[in-house]
Amino acid sequence: MEAASVRIKKGAGRSLKAGGSWIYDNEIDCITGQCEDGDLVKVEDFDGYPLGQGFLNRKSTISIRMLTRKKDVTIDEAFIEIRVRNAWEYRKATVDTSSCRIIFGEADFLPGMVIDKFEDVLVVESLALGIDRLKPLILKSLEKILSEDGIAIRGIYERSDAKVRLREGMERYKGFLSQPFDTKVEIVENGVRYLVDVKDGQKTGFFLDQKYNRLAIQRLCPGKDVLDCFTHTGSFALNAGIAGAASVLGVDASQLAIDQARENAALNGLSDRVEFRCADVFELLPELEAQGRQFDVVILDPPAFTKSRNSIKNAVKGYREINLRGMKLVRDGGFLATCSCSHFMDPQLFAKTIREAAAGVHKRLRQVEYRTQAPDHPILWSGDESSYYLKFYIFQVVDEK
Repeated sequence: MEAASVRIKKGAGRSLKAGGSWIYDNEIDCITGQCEDGDLVKVEDFDGYPLGQGFLNRKSTISIRMLTRKKDVTIDEAFIEIRVRNAWEYRKATVDTSSCRIIFGEADFLPGMVIDKFEDVLVVESLALGIDRLKPLILKSLEKILSEDGIAIRGIYERSDAKVRLREGMERYKGFLSQPFDTKVEIVENGVRYLVDVKDGQKTGFFLDQKYNRLAIQRLCPGKDVLDCFTHTGSFALNAGIAGAASVLGVDASQLAIDQARENAALNGLSDRVEFRCADVFELLPELEAQGRQFDVVILDPPAFTKSRNSIKNAVKGYREINLRGMKLVRDGGFLATCSCSHFMDPQLFAKTIREAAAGVHKRLRQVEYRTQAPDHPILWSGDESSYYLKFYIFQVVDEK
């Protein structure tokens, strides 16, 4: 059956034409032919010029997610295998693939699909209706391609339990896509061992995007006193510990995360030097300041303070406050590692917020380096859907001279 066609309005589709992958509901002029939500449709400009093919979902504000810019290519098993193979070959060339993100949605031209590899386990997150239908083909291709490199996948778990699925008209789901297996999976990253909880951990179980940012702080930590705020399961704290820090304090508001962090510390033989505390960071930092505590290295890795443009003002206040408090705890000449993972906190606004925090506590910042997400979370230029969401700075903090 001939695929339906979607024509966009005159003057619409600017994001798409600039390299993006999305067409919004208010950009559609008309739909010709029979189709259901989740079907592949041909996309045309207002004058009938072909723009490619994408998945339609009228329940979503993002009505079309483009799969290809070519009008006549057939979307079949061979097409999917090429996409998956290209994604894997890119990872092999750019990152340590023992544990990595293999599919990163729009940046790998498979919109709405995320697949993480933790050693010999795959964790899948499907966030869009159209790509969900291709999930079996994608996984079949991926297992085949990995086996060619001698990698046998022993289990697959789905973590499609994000709220964004509801906006797509889909139910939230989590569960095995293979025979059941132990969902506590041990991985090694930067020489640090972790138990990753792919069933109940945040997102897919572990934040792989900070891999090389964690490695970057190792050289700052030998013999130093380190404070790791929003430690989650202890990843930055453990990188400090494995590098030879004299003492490390990791803090998180989640008792479950703290329990997992302590388990990870024991796994690495670091329980004597790496301590974890369950506390609200915003409440604890003023207490540490009042006690006169000082650290050589302070790490701030908070969750996204905003997930919409509407709450950006409150997010700015949160980032300013946490950076101000963190700087106060850094010894003169010590280091601050600070980041934001919010898409809506753009690099310019984040830099401005840090600058204001430094001025508020009369500190001067000497930038050591600026980093983004690891290469397995690629940044596709002109595509806002995979922009520089992760901003990571390392500064030396010095008193005003």
